[in-house]
Amino acid sequence: MSKNLISRLNEGPVLCAEGYLFAMERRGYLQAGAFVPEVVLEHPEVVSQLHREFIRAGSDVVQAFTYYGHREKLKIIGKEHLLESLQKNALKIAKDARNEFKDLDLLVCGDVANTNIYDPGDKKTNIECQKMFEEQVAWAKEAGVDFIVAETITWLEEAKIALKAIKDVGLIAVSNLSIKKGDKTRDGYTSEDACKILEDNGADVVGLNCFRGPKMTMKLLNKIREKVSCHVAGLPVPYRTTEKEPGFLNQTDPGCDCIPGGNAFPVALDNLYCNRFEMAEFAKECATKKINFIGICCGASPHHVREMAVALGRKPISYKYYPDMSKHYVHGTHKTLKRIYTDHAKEY
Repeated sequence: MSKNLISRLNEGPVLCAEGYLFAMERRGYLQAGAFVPEVVLEHPEVVSQLHREFIRAGSDVVQAFTYYGHREKLKIIGKEHLLESLQKNALKIAKDARNEFKDLDLLVCGDVANTNIYDPGDKKTNIECQKMFEEQVAWAKEAGVDFIVAETITWLEEAKIALKAIKDVGLIAVSNLSIKKGDKTRDGYTSEDACKILEDNGADVVGLNCFRGPKMTMKLLNKIREKVSCHVAGLPVPYRTTEKEPGFLNQTDPGCDCIPGGNAFPVALDNLYCNRFEMAEFAKECATKKINFIGICCGASPHHVREMAVALGRKPISYKYYPDMSKHYVHGTHKTLKRIYTDHAKEY
């Protein structure tokens, strides 16, 4: 019998690949700015393929691409009528991808995210947020997901609304906050205190995702791990955010002066990209600190995920094609290589 998320986490790290929004935008199937996952309806085969690539790279979780597939986002593009079909199709795509790999013990998760309408000064928005979360959670429950992630939420109170919607239907809840700068939520709670409150409200896993790169995320994860007794999640973006610019929403690229507006987010972050080995180091550090729900958010690519899996001591399907530079025609050491080429490489 398959083990649930908590049983898996009790035994060690669970790797979760995210980052579908950025991946689809880079491939030309999604518009930056609006960031609405219409691709699950217009080109489901592309979403299926990315699921496959993440699975082959070692992700233990197939996350349905419902992030930002909510009422407020669809309203922006005038397609609110597509909400239910978008949600259900994304969930089906994820489940179908899982079923392609029957030999792997994969988990399927639903996803709810920041509503972008929550306003602590307007109580009506609490009700609107609650309805948005409840309808998404209901579709995920109907699809038979193993758990639901509530993520990229900057307000503790909004995160509590999402958490309640998940727990009310009896599902395992992963509650991930996003901290742009400093160490506090938008309503003034430190990341560790906010996570402790979420744990006390029934969250099974608490932590951080998005906004911050691996180093800036780890700074806060250390405090969270000390504060809570439940499992902890860490899913940074693969960008080198800094003490000066801890979140990528307002990152600049000093090496380029042609970026419109000067803000590298979201489509000019290339020069700030983390390589696969940086993400591997993050995964290893998480494992040593018992931060067991490990992943990668906006900007993720399968090569990052594979290196993280290898860092955790695994050999995923795509390990078959793991780099072997001994075979490279100028950098290699293989006996069949010609010295005229390998010696030439040493000259530069």
